Formats: sequence, C-alpha cells, structure tokens
Amino acid sequence: MGAAVALPFLDAMYPAFASQAIKKALAPNRMAFLYVPNGIVMEDWTPTGAPGSSPLGELPRISRALAPFRNDVLMLTGLTSDAGREHGDGGGDHARAGAAYLTSAHPRKTYGKDIKAGISMDQIAARHLEGQTRFGSLELGCEEGIQGGNCDNGYSCAYSNSLSWRTENTPNPPEIRPRAVFERMFGVADDEKDPARRQRMGSYRRSILDLALGEAQSLKTSLGGDDKRKLDEYLYAVRDIEKRIQSAEEQNAERVAVDAPSASVPDDFAEHSGLMFDLMALAFQTDMTRVITVLLAIEQSPRNYPEISITEGHHGLTHHQGDKAKIEKVTQINEYHIKQFVYLLEKFKSIRDGDGTLLDNSMIVYGSGLADGNQHQHHNLPAVLAGRGRGAIRPGRHIRYADETPMANLFLSMLDQMSVPVDTWGDSSGRLTGLSEIG
Repeated sequence: MGAAVALPFLDAMYPAFASQAIKKALAPNRMAFLYVPNGIVMEDWTPTGAPGSSPLGELPRISRALAPFRNDVLMLTGLTSDAGREHGDGGGDHARAGAAYLTSAHPRKTYGKDIKAGISMDQIAARHLEGQTRFGSLELGCEEGIQGGNCDNGYSCAYSNSLSWRTENTPNPPEIRPRAVFERMFGVADDEKDPARRQRMGSYRRSILDLALGEAQSLKTSLGGDDKRKLDEYLYAVRDIEKRIQSAEEQNAERVAVDAPSASVPDDFAEHSGLMFDLMALAFQTDMTRVITVLLAIEQSPRNYPEISITEGHHGLTHHQGDKAKIEKVTQINEYHIKQFVYLLEKFKSIRDGDGTLLDNSMIVYGSGLADGNQHQHHNLPAVLAGRGRGAIRPGRHIRYADETPMANLFLSMLDQMSVPVDTWGDSSGRLTGLSEIG
C-alpha cells in the first residue's frame, strides 16, 4: 500500500523562458457532464430571446442562480435527444433519457442481461486520451442505483442509473462514496470487512498520506510566491476534503453500523455534491483525468430534500398534472440543484490554471435528458455549457437553435476541442455553430 499526492501545475514546472502563450498551450482542456433527472420546469428555466445568439440578459427563476456567472456560461435552447423517444417501444422515457444522453443511441428495451445502448462520448474521449492521464475518466454520482432488474416499463435499471457507457453493452456505474473516490485518487482502496483490520489499514494509509503531504510541503522552499500560495491552497483542499469525509463517517457511525467507505456518504445533498465537486476540481487540477461525468441523481429519482423542506419524492412530484403546489415543489428542487452547480463554478473559477482559471480551461455541461418531466419531452432540453474550453468558447450568451437540433452536435463540437477526431456520432447532423469567438 501507499499514497501519492499529485501536484497541480506550478509555474516552476514550466521552462524558465515560457511565455504566457506557452503556458496557455500547455494547460490541458477538460470536460465534464453534470446530469439532473426528471426534467426541469422549463418556463422558469429558459431565457427570453429570438432565434440565434443574444447576450445573456435577465434570467428566469430557476436559472437566475447563474447570474453571477453570466459571463462564464452559455445557455443553449432547442437541442433534442431523439434517441430518448419511444420509436415504437412504448413507455420507458426515463430509462431512455439517461441511457441516450451521452450515447446518442436508442437503448434496447430489455431488463435482462442483453442491455444495449452505445459508447458514450465521454468514453470516446477517454480512449483517445488513454495514457496521458492517470485515469481515463471518472464516473461520480450522488444517489445509489441498482444495475439489474426492471426499473422503467421493461427497461433495465442500468439504463436509468448510468450516464457513462464503456461499450454498447457495458455501463460505467457512478461511484457515490466520497471515501472511495478519495482513496482511489490518493491512496489504495480496499474492501476489507474486518473492522479492526480495516481501522489499522486506514491508519496506515493516513500516515503514508501525511508523509506524502509533508514531502509536498518541503517543496515550498524552492518555489516562488505565486507557487507557494497555489501549493498551500491545494494541500489545504486535500486535507479539508479528508476532514469532511471523516466527519460524515463519524456522524453515520453514531446512527448505524455501516462499512467504510459507504459510511462516507453524507445525508445532506449539498454536502455530498460539494465533496464530489471538490474531488472533481482536484482531479482536473492535478491532471489525474480530463473527463468526468456526474449523475447528481438517477432517473425516476425518489429522493426527497428535507434540507429545503420537501418530503415527497422528486419523480412523483414531476407527474404533477398541472397541480400548482407540486409544480412549485419541483421548481424548488430545480433551484436547489442549480445552486449546487453554482458551487462548482465558484470552485473552478477560484483555481488558477495556466494563464487563467480551471473554469477557463474546462467545458462543463449541466443538463438533463428530459425537458418537461410531466410530459416526458425529449426536445428543447435544458442545457448550460460553462467555461471557455481554453479560449474556444465565447460564453455570456443565450443561443437559441432551430427545433430538433441534435444534442449530439454539441458533444461532437466538444470532442473537437479535446482533439478527439470523430467525423460523425449518433444522430449528429454536424457541429454546433456559434460556440466559438468566430462561429
């Protein structure tokens, strides 16, 4: 066993003669996908505006939380996931929405072992980048989901509970346990069941991590002022995450005996998602990976949100049939979700990277495979593209595309910016225009 502490990019790592242009060129591009289930109340999400591109002005109730970052995001309207529609298969819109989102493939209707969707675009990128980073990709989540059985009108639970697909028959279930992600990044995870042995192994890992962090601290004597601050912020972030994970484990241990690292899952959704977002930031900052997916909740999520005084399940509320009280509660859940996304934007914008910030050198999609959850609409999907993709994207606008523009066009454009050569993919009809400074 051991532990390794990857370091963020420091000025000292660049050649002495490196210009700002060289630093920018050396800073990698990253992409991430944050998925929310069950659709969004679209009339409180979509900005006003004519077809085409317009400055991002007044934002409606749900998306208003993005206002402080209006110059860092694009809001995209008119995109469609046609593969999520029934195409003769009847019910099962939630399963199809999740499975089709990043695969752009209509999933086979089955709840047996013969599941089939498509290779998701994050995995296309991960394969191309193989060997350049420690992990080809990370798959994270904030709600547990099973991978077998019938979850949605004859569709396997694997379709609803996985955003990433390694092959057309192999989903990549997300990891929801912060401790498991932390140990994968900074130590050696184990499934030891004996509590006493697990405690000894955990103590040993912590001592190794202490040593590794101490050695990282010793670098400060040879660093300049900016690098010292960057290293201090990074090491503090690693320690802070570990302390928050330990706090969740201690709180869970007081209620019920559970095995680590499952005990590291906080009850509070904001704390759970915040830990995952902080781990994302560390993974990108240290170039452990450049591709991450986050399933904030599974499709048909029954989760309630006592933190905002909502005790009914999310999915049930979305089938409101016009009930204003239920619509209001769905709207509050949508607002709560977008506030967690804002936390991520704040985090990424605070981290220096190359000649800009981590947000400048990333492309982060926030959205869903359903628009109106009550009607199971797969067109005019909610979509936000945050970041500048190393200067390839010009944010601060609302772009309204023609109806039925494939969502696959956006993902194909993002693959271009990751230097992943793909001519066509899924139901793409071309690249998405208007994202760049020139387009």
